Amino acid sequence: MERAAQGADGGGGSNSSSRSSSRATSAGSSPSCSLAGRGISGRSAVAGLGGGGSRSSPGSVAASPSGGDGRRREPALEGVLSKYTNLLQGWQNRYFVLDFEAGLLQYFVNEQSKHQKPRGTLSLSGAIVSLSDEAPHMLVVYSANGEMYKLRAADAKEKQLWVSQLRACAKYHMETNSKVMNQVEGQQKNLVHAIESLPGSGPLTALDQDLLLLKATSAATLSCLGECFNLLQQSVHQVGQSSHKPVASENILGWPGPKSHSTEQLKNGTFGSLPSASANITWAILPNTAEDEQALQPEPNSGPELVLSEDEKSDTEDKEEAELGVMEDQRSVILHLISQLKLGMDLTKVVLPTFILEKRSLLEMYADFMAHPDLLLAVAAGATPEERVICFVEYYLTAFHEGRKGALAKKPYNPIIGETFHCSWEVPRDRVKPKRTAPHSPPSQEHLIAEEPAESYKLRFVAEQVSHHPPISCFYCECKEKRLCINTHVWTKSKFMGMSVGVSMIGEGVLRLLEHGEEYVFTLPSAYARSILTIPWVELGGKVSINCAKTGYSATVIFHTKPFYGGKVHRVTAEVKHNPTNTIVCKVHGEWNGTLEFTYNNGETKVVDTTTLPVCPKKIRPLEKQGPMESRNLWREVTRYLRLGDIDAATEQKRRLEDKQRMEERKRENLRTPWQPKYFIQEGDGWVYFNPLWKAH
Repeated sequence: MERAAQGADGGGGSNSSSRSSSRATSAGSSPSCSLAGRGISGRSAVAGLGGGGSRSSPGSVAASPSGGDGRRREPALEGVLSKYTNLLQGWQNRYFVLDFEAGLLQYFVNEQSKHQKPRGTLSLSGAIVSLSDEAPHMLVVYSANGEMYKLRAADAKEKQLWVSQLRACAKYHMETNSKVMNQVEGQQKNLVHAIESLPGSGPLTALDQDLLLLKATSAATLSCLGECFNLLQQSVHQVGQSSHKPVASENILGWPGPKSHSTEQLKNGTFGSLPSASANITWAILPNTAEDEQALQPEPNSGPELVLSEDEKSDTEDKEEAELGVMEDQRSVILHLISQLKLGMDLTKVVLPTFILEKRSLLEMYADFMAHPDLLLAVAAGATPEERVICFVEYYLTAFHEGRKGALAKKPYNPIIGETFHCSWEVPRDRVKPKRTAPHSPPSQEHLIAEEPAESYKLRFVAEQVSHHPPISCFYCECKEKRLCINTHVWTKSKFMGMSVGVSMIGEGVLRLLEHGEEYVFTLPSAYARSILTIPWVELGGKVSINCAKTGYSATVIFHTKPFYGGKVHRVTAEVKHNPTNTIVCKVHGEWNGTLEFTYNNGETKVVDTTTLPVCPKKIRPLEKQGPMESRNLWREVTRYLRLGDIDAATEQKRRLEDKQRMEERKRENLRTPWQPKYFIQEGDGWVYFNPLWKAH
């Protein structure tokens, strides 16, 4: 990741007790921008810098866009802090800069690189800054968008200085935005009150569809206004940078390379062209709007069960999702539900109507991301570290397409605590080979079918819901023959955004190649269900990372959300970098559910069409051989009635599961008995499979 590059004052990246040196800087004397005017005096701030090797400069610790003489804006506070990266790399020294006027906290590798593009940026408007006893002199910054920085100062005084100024910055920008937002929210509340005050019967009622739509769109307008504030804040900061120095171009977006060979199909059209009947659109990525406070709390944990592979059969279940039709009563239910939601509201407690459910559990959705296991196993077959990391990026980018095939945006069942899902794949050995040099040529058959087990690799998969609050899912898969395994934990956090729903996938996965002693740590993108009042569709968004500490290779992947006006949907760009030499070895651009083009540093290119990649069907035991807490058996009645189109019966079955879970949960609370997962063990902030391949060998 960034182990090789250390801060100028920080020493080794893993030195958790390194000293931090922060300094307040003078930036003109604009009274409207001084920290003293916002509750922090220059005297107290400078006093807080005394001792401990800290440096300060005289004058105000304020930051203004420019002084009266046109000077450029200076940061309000800057210095070295230790930043927690992950379990693998621990704490690393980074140079942090607090830009008060822009409301941004940025960090760089060291002080010398602070005029370059920052390694990370956190918006402080609405952020929460808290102290933590997890480590000495530790503070945690929670951004309003869900990002989090764990930081450590050199001593208590340094910590308090950063906490005070970060809180002052967050409060100032929150209040500034709130003045405008409060006025608009007041008008919107008046509108809602006027509508809800209408009589329950007569020519115009509070349940009139046009009025319900008006309530929903007014909420969406508030959401858009909030987003515009954030965009404006970022733009002002970028303009301020460009006024005094060239801005480093975005490597991924601005990198010149061969144009994609993909055609401009509907998936890359405007909003007006979405979606087509063949578009790959689903709420399968939206797991956590707990429409299911479900379900049948598991029996006492009896430990891991042995799943016999000879009982598993090729999955023949029809995965296509038939449209139930947008009936008037369904539309009214959705409108009424949306009109009662608040912007930014956590949807964990919201019960969604049964007719929007997809006929599978979230745990099975994670298994369906493994639909191209030959690409995963090909990672271990790479001859060099460079080839292996590129192979993993290829597998990662092609994994999301096969999540669902269907035009209607639905969501899977929320797994209940103790729910599990087991499956496996038989992967023909002749299909597992590095993909770097040879262009992809899919076989004529639609599915990969292994005739003889001896001619195939076996890939096993198990998933479990280990926590209900927060909702945490874990999954683990391994191939003993290739000495490869993946361990992942995901906490899903959803938020209402007006006309859309956003879901953050918090957590990380680790791919281990035991043959090479390599570990690839990766994160997951966020997902958004758009146009939930008309024809819902899903897009992925956000920046994710893939890092291998041993080899020094890393990848940055950006899932681009569609702009308000124009632009394409489902666009993704990526770059693979060798950090010790600062060399970009591969670039990728295209669509995660369409065509991807890989360009290597030697000039070679390769095109992968995710829509034509062969799908390897998973093998799963029949229902009669599954345990009561296995996903398909647990949800079998809800699934059966959804297939029949009997929404009332499906709702009743779901209600029974919900009531059973609530009863069992209350029982555990009364007995003060914590839930013990069957297959996964909590280690620090993550979860690990109880018998992973790296411990067995």
